[in-house]
Amino acid sequence: MTDPVIHPLSASDAHLFDALPDPLGAREAHRRTRFRPDWKRVALRDGEVVARGAWWGGPDDSEPVNINWFDVAEGEEEAGAELLRSAPWQVELEINLPGGWRDEPGLRPAAEARFSAARAAGYELLVERFLYRWTPERGLPERPGRLCFGAEPDDTVFFDALRRIHSVTLDAHALKAVEEGGLDQAAQEELDFFRWCPSPREWWRTAHTPGGDLVGIHIPVHNPSGPAIGFIGVVPEQRGHGYAYDLLAECTRFLVAQGAEFVSGATDRGNFPMAANFAEAGFPVVSERVNFHPAGRAA
Repeated sequence: MTDPVIHPLSASDAHLFDALPDPLGAREAHRRTRFRPDWKRVALRDGEVVARGAWWGGPDDSEPVNINWFDVAEGEEEAGAELLRSAPWQVELEINLPGGWRDEPGLRPAAEARFSAARAAGYELLVERFLYRWTPERGLPERPGRLCFGAEPDDTVFFDALRRIHSVTLDAHALKAVEEGGLDQAAQEELDFFRWCPSPREWWRTAHTPGGDLVGIHIPVHNPSGPAIGFIGVVPEQRGHGYAYDLLAECTRFLVAQGAEFVSGATDRGNFPMAANFAEAGFPVVSERVNFHPAGRAA
């Protein structure tokens, strides 16, 4: 067997990316995603495409922020690993999967082949996540009416709230940021993401009790793929009252008021309280995601 040849694509040969089968339904999952041809790479063996990867970023990004389409042909895990390890960008890998993939004989081997290739390339599992989508036929989530929501122009208010929220968290990305650089890094990474989204800064909202105590924040966003729940967070001293649902309901309604015809959301698979809130608010699981990060590097 000859060694694989790694081939960066361009507009002239971008069609090579489509040469592999798509058992995990990545094409449908990414029908709203815009990829740059020169951020796509394939692995060829004897002239045949045996692995492919699409690195992705926003329209204004000079480098990719993640890899969110990665496939390997059957038995070609090493070619897939070489595709990843030889790339000029070492960024987080997102493997999107149909819901219930573990129980589908035709899906689980394909998913595990991609996991094996990622590990062989030096990537480590970070977290598994549920992806949700609200649509109008689900009905708008009811507002409990317990909290007061408002805009807040001062970024330091959100920064301080995020530090408090992430001081006790189940979120794997936040926990990794805290481990790497403390609460300041975790809060700053969230703020950087909020600003990266093309939606207006004026959308950011705080939530208080009628007595004026801060409960948390919700961040409606419009990311490059559409309207989404950017962040829901309750400060530790206000937990135990179900306020995350109030924030989620308000965030959803806010986006719909801005014209959203669907609203996406996500949470870590192990975050059972937030998963329950999404279910109560009418967000079904539409797919799953497994996140890997390059070992020894920031996710």
